[in-house]
Formats: sequence, structure tokens, C-alpha cells
Amino acid sequence: MKLLIAYDGSRDADAAIDDLRSCGLPAKISAEVISVAEVWLPSPESIDGDGGRESAYVEEIVRESQEKGEKAVTEAQILAGFATGRVKAAFQDWDVAPFATYGSPGWEIVNEAERFDADLVLLDAQGQSFLSRLVLGSISQRVLTEASCSVRIGRGRIDLDAGPERIVIGFDGSRGANAAVEAVAARNWNEDTEVKLISVSEPVLPSTIGRFVTPTIRTAEEANVSERVWIEQSAKIAIAKLVDRGLEATLQVCSGNPKYLLPDEADKWGADCIFVGANAWGSRLERFLIGSTSAAVAARAHCSVEVIRVGIAAIHSSTDQTGRAGGAA
Repeated sequence: MKLLIAYDGSRDADAAIDDLRSCGLPAKISAEVISVAEVWLPSPESIDGDGGRESAYVEEIVRESQEKGEKAVTEAQILAGFATGRVKAAFQDWDVAPFATYGSPGWEIVNEAERFDADLVLLDAQGQSFLSRLVLGSISQRVLTEASCSVRIGRGRIDLDAGPERIVIGFDGSRGANAAVEAVAARNWNEDTEVKLISVSEPVLPSTIGRFVTPTIRTAEEANVSERVWIEQSAKIAIAKLVDRGLEATLQVCSGNPKYLLPDEADKWGADCIFVGANAWGSRLERFLIGSTSAAVAARAHCSVEVIRVGIAAIHSSTDQTGRAGGAA
């Protein structure tokens, strides 16, 4: 498995690294820590070089920008090296290397995830306050939307013991939801770890006029019952996979908006992480629309949120997963 860790030296970034202990990841991982200096480094070729006053003035501006940018890149290298040491200390069997670059952080992280062929990108939530949770940070939002691999928005826990985790999976029977189930089943969790599949759907309601027409009311009721039966049947297969992995799994069905109910129910239950599925195929617009619920859940949740792309679970399943990452303190 390949893990890309985005690090900017903030408290949230440190908390996201600490949260890796409760991810159920393999004991052996190839990881890279990326730090991005948000600067633009002009090239020397951008100067006219005709020797005039204007050219000398431009050259001075370029030189100052170059020095400032190089200093920022050096700081990014230091941050990447520090975070790499922190990860190595926690997970001694991991192969971890630092990487520093410059540019737009969101795009650079996405590009490096593609180059590194990452299976999972770890980001921090960029803020823990109520207002900051209403809108996910711009960098996290961009990576969550544009990355072709799974993305984890990590939030550290106060209690970092090796006890059992509580995992919520947003489940609607779709390819993405089943990929999230596969990803959870493929991880190595502590004994007695609990998994709760939460299915949230908006019930079919008859129109204002239709409420007075018996056939219309019956049709709406039948549609709601049919959907619930289908979800329960799909969930049975998913629960069987999780139980086969030694996990305690249950299903909870709710009515409402998943953007609000998933994080709320996870908070009530004391969940450590929410897994949701997203399809990696399709146009950028499709991926943005699909990811809107994931981004809303990631922004509102008090715990970590992992968005699983379709097809990633198969990679996890084929990886050697002897031992659990959390075993190394």
C-alpha cells in the first residue's frame, strides 16, 4: 500500500498523523510526506536582459522573489523531514521518505498522488472550530474532489490507546458504499472493533394534492418500504463480509439528509471514523457532484472521514497485511 501524507506543520497536521494509529493500516507501508511551499519561483529566462533600467528593475524583483521562494521551499523541506521522522518513530516498519515542492498546495498534492501512485492521501481538516467545520478547507476540498485515489481527512483523538475502534460506514447499496465496506473489511482492526452501517434516505412524500388521493399515498408508502427492504438485503451481504473479518457490524436506517445525519449519528455514537464511498470514474463535474456529500460529511464531522474511491479496496485486499500499524507506538 502507498500512502501520501500532506503536512504543513500545523496542529491539525500533527493530529492527522497521530490519527494514523487508529486507521487499521498494514504494518508495512510505502509512505511519502509532502510539504508544499505556496510560492511562485520565476525562472531566470523571464528577464529580457537588454541592460536597460526597466530590465534591471525587473531583474531585482525576480531576484527577490527567487530568494523568498527558495527560503519557503527550504522551510517546506524542513517540515517534510520533521514529519517523516515523526511517522518513522510511530511506525518503524514503514518505508517513509520526505518530499518538498512549491506551487498551489491542492494541485501539487493531487499531482504527487498521481506520480507516487498513492492508494490513500492523508490530509488534515484545516480547522476544528464550528465555523471552519461548516466549509472544508480549500486544499482538502480540492484534493477530495480531484484525487483519483482514496482520501482521509484525519482528526486526532484525545484518547490514543489501542482499544477497539468504532467505525461508521455511509451505506446506500451503491458501488461506492460497497467499496467503503471492502476497504474497512481489508484493514486490521483491534479486537472488538464495532462497525455501524448507517443508511440515510429521504422518504418519498406525495405532493400536497396527492396527500388527499389514496392511490398516491399508497404508492409513496410502497416506494419507501421497497427501498428499505432493498437496503436491508444489501446490508446483509456487507455485514456478513465484516463479521467474517471478526468485526461486530450492525445496520441503522435513518430518514433525512446524509450530509447532516451521518456526522450527527457518528458523533452520538462516539465514532472514530466515517467511511464513505465515491466513484472515481466519470467527468470532473460528476466527481464534484458525487463528492459534495463526502465533502459536507468531512467538513461537519468531529471524527476522521475517509472517502474511498471505487477499486481502491481491491488494492488493499491484495496487500500483505500481516500485523497492525497501530501496534507500534
